[in-house]
Amino acid sequence: MPGSPEEREESLDVIQRELTVFARRARAAAARLHPELSLVSYTLLAHIDDRHGCRATDLAAHYMLDKSTVSRQIGALEKLGLVERHPDPDDHRIQVLHPTAAGTQALASTQASRRTAYQERLAYWTEEDLARFAEYLLRYNSAGNITTATPQSPGA
Repeated sequence: MPGSPEEREESLDVIQRELTVFARRARAAAARLHPELSLVSYTLLAHIDDRHGCRATDLAAHYMLDKSTVSRQIGALEKLGLVERHPDPDDHRIQVLHPTAAGTQALASTQASRRTAYQERLAYWTEEDLARFAEYLLRYNSAGNITTATPQSPGA
């Protein structure tokens, strides 16, 4: 690997600092969606919408969260009218979470705003740079699936 151990440590410090800034922006986006909505709740709502419904246990497993944490977050989403439960058509004992019309609308509005912000921020990047950045993010996030680190929030 090129570079000295000091250069590698410096790069890791920059990565940590910049990912923290990124996470803060993500929390701000969640707050714009609804002032009472945490980043974890926003992320869970987006995942439920993306999957066209899922079980709470699926969310806990996917994000490596405790079931009680997911339960509290889902309760908050239900209270805000952004998520509702439906019986699984194959097994009525299982409840599947689905975004409400208000939840889908709130996500669409926030995602459009976020996409515009990304387009503005990355407007002068070359196609090659964008593709490389996307590849690096995918690589970074997929590496998290093979670690034995302690569970963290989806924004970590």
